[in-house]
Amino acid sequence: MEFYGTPLTSRLLLGTAQYPSPRVLCDAIAACETEVITVSLRRETAGGDGSEFWQLLRQTGTRILPNTAGCHTVQEAVTTAQMAREIFATDWIKLEVIGHADSLQPDIFGLVEAARILSQDGFKVFPYTTEDLVVGERLLQAGCEVLMPWGAPIGSGQGLRNPDGLRAMRAHFPQVPLIVDAGIGRPSDAAQAMELGMDAVLLNTAVAKAGDPIAMARAMSGAIKAGRQGYQAQPMPRRDMAVPSTPVLGLAELT
Repeated sequence: MEFYGTPLTSRLLLGTAQYPSPRVLCDAIAACETEVITVSLRRETAGGDGSEFWQLLRQTGTRILPNTAGCHTVQEAVTTAQMAREIFATDWIKLEVIGHADSLQPDIFGLVEAARILSQDGFKVFPYTTEDLVVGERLLQAGCEVLMPWGAPIGSGQGLRNPDGLRAMRAHFPQVPLIVDAGIGRPSDAAQAMELGMDAVLLNTAVAKAGDPIAMARAMSGAIKAGRQGYQAQPMPRRDMAVPSTPVLGLAELT
């Protein structure tokens, strides 16, 4: 699996917010074996390199994917991305342009515009979007090489609300890396996303707010691996009626 030419082994991307303590965060990162963690610029101080949190992230040995969480306008998202590039020394950016305050649904119009501006500025954009195929096309035309459709509203833990839409997205963009972002609540949700053919899953709250974040991080990692293996094994199609596993033809007739 590659994102913008960068090969990765783990298909789990982990958020860094809301953990009970820095120690729990580090242990969760280690437990799920992730190679990419996301962090909002708002978690940083103006000093950047001097912040305790930034030093903690560096010690994990993972790649940082800054995000523009909380941005509601194109200008705000672009400015935040530019600041994040300076602080974290990376041109990767998870782009969020929020359009609805309650559902945190992306503003797809602002998202495409911001993606175009950032791509032209040399950023490698990971856009938080919906499962809409037309929006996906526009984002690719804007310069994105990865799409991140939501599973459900951020932090809701509802799982995949539109699996048919995600399945259609996989079929429509067979060569584009797809990462389900937001809404994952349980390991079974993560496994389902991977069984649909998604390339990876990004989650945060499901681990951070679990009763045992370390155990949940490990469970999510295992579920993603199992789901990917299931997809590659080509699961049997669903049927509308029962089909006996033991053929009736050839059974002895007892009279």
